[in-house]
Amino acid sequence: MNSMAAELLRLLMVRGETLAVAESLTGGLVAAELTAVPGASAVFRGSVTAYATDLKRDLLGVDGTLLDTRGAVDPQVAGQMATGVRKALGADWGLATTGVAGPDPQDGQPVGTVFVAVAGPFEDVSDELGGEKVASLRLNGDRAEIRMESVRSVLALLLEQLAGEQTGNERAQDTEQNGGT
Repeated sequence: MNSMAAELLRLLMVRGETLAVAESLTGGLVAAELTAVPGASAVFRGSVTAYATDLKRDLLGVDGTLLDTRGAVDPQVAGQMATGVRKALGADWGLATTGVAGPDPQDGQPVGTVFVAVAGPFEDVSDELGGEKVASLRLNGDRAEIRMESVRSVLALLLEQLAGEQTGNERAQDTEQNGGT
C-alpha cells in the first residue's frame, strides 16, 4: 500500500497541491501511511482524528442535525468531514473515513459499513470551493482488515481522481500538439 501512497503524493507534488485527512474508524492509519513516504511533508498538511462524534461537528464542521438524525456512519458525514478538514487545514484536497470496524454495530450500521470521501477542486465542479465524492463500502474481515481496507480505499479514491484528471489533461495537450487531429 505504501506504493499507492507514494504515487498519490508524487501526483500531488507534480500538481503543486496539498492534502489533509480526517479520520474516524482508521484512527490515524491514513496519515501514518502517507507520512511513511519520504518527502510527504512537501504536500501533506496534516490530519484530524475525530473519533468522537462531537469532534466531527466541532472540529470538522459536520452538520449537527445530520449527526443527530443519521449518526456518524453516513455518506454525507464522510463528505462533510473531507470538506471540513480541507478547509480547517488549508489544503487543496481533503480525505475522510468513517464507518464501523467492529466488533459491534454502530448507529444502526453493521460491522464493515464504511464511507470514504474526497473533497477538492474537481474539474467537473464549477463551484470554486470544489465538491465531494463519496464511496460506500461493505467490507468483510476482522477489525484490523476492515481498517486497512478503508485506508487503501480512501487513497485509491483520490488516486483515481488525480490520475483521471492527469490523463484528461495529457489527452488535451496531445490534441493541441497534433494540430487537433
